[in-house]
Amino acid sequence: MEFRLLGTVSVETLTGPLPLGPAKRRSLLAALLLSANTPVSLGRLTECLWDDEPPSQARGVIQGHVSRLRALLAGADAEAYGVELATLGDAYVLRAPETLLDSQRFEELLMLAREQRGPADAVLMFKEALSLWQGPALSGAFAGPPLRVAAHSLEESRLATVEQLARAYGALGEHHRAAALLTAETVAHPLRESLAAELMLALFRAGRQSEALDRFHRTRRLLADELGIDPGHELADAYALILRGAPGPTGAAPPKPAGPTPAAVPPGAGASPGAEGPSRVAGGGTDAAAPAPPRPPFPAAPPSPAGEPHPVDLLPRAPRGFHGRAAELAALSRSAAGEAPVCLVTGPAGVGKTALALQWAHRNPALFPDGRLFADLRGFSAAGEPALIDVLREFLLALGVSPRRVPESVPAAAALFRSLTARRRLLVVLDNARDSATVRTLLPGGADCVTLVTSRHRLEGLIASDAARPVPLDTLETDDGTALLAGVLGEERVLAEPVAARRLSELCGGLPLALRVTAARLAGRPRWTLAALAGELADERGRLAYLDVDDTGVAAALRLTVQHLPPESVHQLARLGHHPGGHYDPYAAAALAGTDPVTARAALEQLAAAHLVTETAPGRWVLHDLVRLYARSLDPASAREALIGVLDHCIATALAAADTAEPGGEPCFVLPEDFRRPSAVQDFADRAEAMRWLATEREDLALTALAAREAGLDDRAWRIILLQWPQMVWRVRDSWSPLLELALESARAEKDAYAESRVLTLLGWVLTEEGRTAEAAALLERSPVLAREAGDPLGEATALVNLAVVQAELGELPTALENCARAVELTRGEGDRHTEMLTLQHLARMHLTAHRPQEALDCARTALDLGPEHEEAARRSLLLAVCGEARLALGDEEDGVRLLDRAAQEAERDGYDEGAVRALEALLRVSGRPEFRRRHDEALRRLAEEC
Repeated sequence: MEFRLLGTVSVETLTGPLPLGPAKRRSLLAALLLSANTPVSLGRLTECLWDDEPPSQARGVIQGHVSRLRALLAGADAEAYGVELATLGDAYVLRAPETLLDSQRFEELLMLAREQRGPADAVLMFKEALSLWQGPALSGAFAGPPLRVAAHSLEESRLATVEQLARAYGALGEHHRAAALLTAETVAHPLRESLAAELMLALFRAGRQSEALDRFHRTRRLLADELGIDPGHELADAYALILRGAPGPTGAAPPKPAGPTPAAVPPGAGASPGAEGPSRVAGGGTDAAAPAPPRPPFPAAPPSPAGEPHPVDLLPRAPRGFHGRAAELAALSRSAAGEAPVCLVTGPAGVGKTALALQWAHRNPALFPDGRLFADLRGFSAAGEPALIDVLREFLLALGVSPRRVPESVPAAAALFRSLTARRRLLVVLDNARDSATVRTLLPGGADCVTLVTSRHRLEGLIASDAARPVPLDTLETDDGTALLAGVLGEERVLAEPVAARRLSELCGGLPLALRVTAARLAGRPRWTLAALAGELADERGRLAYLDVDDTGVAAALRLTVQHLPPESVHQLARLGHHPGGHYDPYAAAALAGTDPVTARAALEQLAAAHLVTETAPGRWVLHDLVRLYARSLDPASAREALIGVLDHCIATALAAADTAEPGGEPCFVLPEDFRRPSAVQDFADRAEAMRWLATEREDLALTALAAREAGLDDRAWRIILLQWPQMVWRVRDSWSPLLELALESARAEKDAYAESRVLTLLGWVLTEEGRTAEAAALLERSPVLAREAGDPLGEATALVNLAVVQAELGELPTALENCARAVELTRGEGDRHTEMLTLQHLARMHLTAHRPQEALDCARTALDLGPEHEEAARRSLLLAVCGEARLALGDEEDGVRLLDRAAQEAERDGYDEGAVRALEALLRVSGRPEFRRRHDEALRRLAEEC
C-alpha cells in the first residue's frame, strides 16, 4: 500500500488504485496525510474541503467521507500495513508508517542527498527523490485554502530540489545536463528568478553565453511586463558574472566573448556601477562575484567608497534556532520593495515578531550599505518606554553626529535624523512599538530607507498615515514547532519521541515563546522524556506555570500586554476565559461580562487590536489556548457567574432560533427559576438564518452543555441540548445520540420527569432513524408514562407518536395505530394545531401501511387544513406524499402522480432531499418518466454527498 500526494491524491494497492470517488474525499485524505499520525480537527478539515462558508451539514459530509475512506482502507487490508483511520473526540487521525507516504520518502531522500560527500552520489539521491513526482502536488482534490498552501509548499520544495540537482550536475562539470533540466522548469515557471539565474549560469558554463544573456533579457522583460519590477539580486549577479566572464563557484570559465567586457551591468539590470569591484556592507566585506542572499526585487545601492568607516550596525545578534516563517519572510521582502516602505510585523505576545524581524534583517545585509539601526521601544515592558530623545540621540550618534551637535528637543532631533538619512540606504528596526505616534517620530527621511516595526497592536493609524504594510504573524505549524524544539534539544532527542514532540508543539499552541521555554526546561533536564513533560502540560491547571522559566514566560509576556489595556477590556478578557466553547460573538461576550453587545463588541475590537483575540469571521472571535488559560487566571472568582451568564445566553438565543425555525411549535419547557435574561438576544430574519446559527454553534453549544453538566447546572444542560431539536430533525443522522444521552443524564440528575420524558422522546426518535429500533423501543416505552406524571399532555402525545413509529417497524401495527389515535386526541384537547398536525401525519402514514388508503387520505387532508401555507416544508412534503400514495391506492393515478410530484418539488425547493427521494420513489413505482428518474438520482446524489 502506498499513499500519494506528489501528483494525483491516491492510494495505490497491489490490485491498483482505490476508487476514492469525489474530489472532496480526496481533499479529506490529503488533509489527513499531510498531518499523518497527528489528529486533525473537524474545523481544520472543514477549511480544507470548502473555499468559502461551509454548508450547515459540513460535519455530516465529513463523517460520510471518513466512513467511506475507512471502508475502502479496510477492503484493501490496511490493518496489515499498520494503517488506521481513527476518531479522537472531535478530530480524526490517519495512522500510517511514514514509509508508505511518498511526500515523506521525498523528504527523506532529500536529507540523504544533502548528507552525501560527493556530487555524484547526491545526483543519484536527488533524481530518486524527483522520480516520486507524478504531476502537480495534491491533484484531483478540491483545494481549500490550507491545501492550496500545502500544495504550494510541496511545489516550492520540488523546485528547490531541481535547483540543487542542477548545482550537483554543475559540480560534476555536466553543465549541458544542468541546462536541459533547468530549461524545462523555467518554461513552466518563467517568473521564478532563482531558476532563471541557475539556468543562465549553467548555459554560460556550458559555453552558451549568448543563450545565457538572452535568457536574462527575456526574464527581465517578463518581470517588468507582468509584475512591474526589476530583476532581483540573484538574477542581476548572474548577469554581472557572465558579462565579466568569471567562472563562478563551480566549473571552469568558458572562453571570453569577443570585444570588451562591460565593467558594469547596464541600467535597469539590477546592479550599479562598479559592481565587479569589492564593496563593504554592513556585516563585513564581500566579493561581488560571490553568490548573494535572496533579496527583494529593487535595485542595489552603490557600494560604500573605499576607505569609508564600516557602516553602522546596531542590530542585536541573529536569533538562534529560527525555524519556518518562509511565507512571512517573503512577505517582508515584498513589503520592503516600495518607496520609503514601512513594514509592520504584528502578532500576539510570544509569537516571534522580533525574531522574524532580526532574521530578515540579518539575511539581507547587502540591501543596506549605509547601515542598520535598531531600537527596542519597550512598548509592553514593565520597565517602561525609553524617552524618544534618547532613541534619537543613539541613532544620531551612530550616524556620526558629534554629541555636542545632538539637539535637545525631540522635534529638532527628529528633523536632523530625517535630514541625515535622506540620501542613505538604511534599515531602521523599531521593536515593540505600542502606538503609531512614537513610530512616526522615528521614521527616516530617505526614499531608499526601510523601516521595520514590530508590535502587539495592529497600529492601524500608522497604516492610514504612512501606508505601513502589515505582515501579520500567527502561531507556528506543528512541524515548525517540532523543528524549533529540535534546534534547542538536538534532532536525536526529538526523533526518539516524534509523537511526544508533536504533542508538545500542540500543547504550546504553536507559540514560539512557549516552545522555547519548554525546550529550555527539557535542555536542563536531559533525563526527562518529552512524553513526561507533555503529560504535565496536558493538565490545563498548571500549564502556564510550566511555561515559565526564570524571567521568561508566556504569562509574563501576556501580563505586559494586558497592563496597557483599559479596564473594560481587561474585564471582558477575564470573562472570556470562562467560556467553555471556542468562539464568541458580541452577544455571548456581553453575557459573559454582564454588559451589552455594543460594549462587548468595542472591548473585543480592543482585544483584537492587541492580538489577544482573533476575528475568524465577521463578528466571530476566538482565543488562543494559552491566552484563554491566562485570561481565566485574571478573575477566577467570577467563573460560575460568567458560566451561568453564557448558559442563559445560549438558552435565550436557541429559543429564538427554534421559534424562528418552527414558528408554530409549542415551547419545549419553562425557563429555570433563576434564569437571567441577557441584555439583548440575537434576532433571526428567517428560518434559514436560524438553522444556520444552530449548525454553526453546534460544537460550542455541546461544549457549553457539557460544562453545565460538570458544574452541576443540570437544569441548563438539558435545555441547551433539547433546544437544538430543529437541527436534529433536519439532520437526524448527524450523530446526535451522544449529546442527547448527556441531556438524559442531566434530566435524571434533576429528577425532572418533564425533562426526562422530553429528552427520551427525542432520543428515541433519533435512535429509530439510526436503525437502532430495539434500543429506541426500550427508551420510548418509558416516555409517555413520565409525561403523564409531569402533567405534560403534549409531551405525552409526541412520545406516543414516536413509540408508535417503533411499534410499527416491529410489526405491532394495531398497537401503533391505537397510540397514534390517542396522541391525536391529546393534541385536540390542548388545542395545539401544530402538534395535532404532526400526530395526524403519522396516523395517516400508518393507515397507509395498514392498507387503509381512504383513512390515510382523510387524516392527511385534515392535517394539511390545520397548517398554513408556510408550515414547515418537511411536514408538508410528507403529508402531500401520503395523499399521493393514497390516491394511487384508490385507483386515481393521475391525481396521485400530481400530488407526489408536488410533494417532491416542495422538498427539492427547500433542500429536504430525504422527502424528495421518498416521493420520487413512489412516483417511479407507477411512472417511468425520465424526468422522475433524473430528479430521484440527483436527490440521492445530494444525500450521499451530505452523508
